[in-house]
Amino acid sequence: MTYLFAYLSTLVIFLICDMAWLGTMASRLYRPTLGDILLTDVNLSPAVAFYLVYPAGLVIFAVLPGLKSESLAQAALSGALFGFFSYLTYDLTNQATLRNWTSQLSLFDVTWGTLLGAISAVAACWVTARLTA
Repeated sequence: MTYLFAYLSTLVIFLICDMAWLGTMASRLYRPTLGDILLTDVNLSPAVAFYLVYPAGLVIFAVLPGLKSESLAQAALSGALFGFFSYLTYDLTNQATLRNWTSQLSLFDVTWGTLLGAISAVAACWVTARLTA
């Protein structure tokens, strides 16, 4: 049950936080920078795949180590590093291949990914520890 609670809590927290970010920043940051290369409607299949798979990575690399060590600091550090390296890979690849992708966009997005990883891992670790105690 620990794995199920860890995954579901990570998924819910990650989704809520990222939807808040995207709802706030899409029109302020992404659309003005990326312009015509953005789709008018979200392609749901890859979006759903991402939101189902990415939290599993956070569970494996951040939440479970935090639970094992009984340390929210461990979960925060591991989640931040997972977010940093994941988002950095995505952003630098886009910056290398897309004409509209800017260093400023990469900086904001990687910062968000780092923070999102830490927040999601800490919150999920805390929730899971309480539910499985």
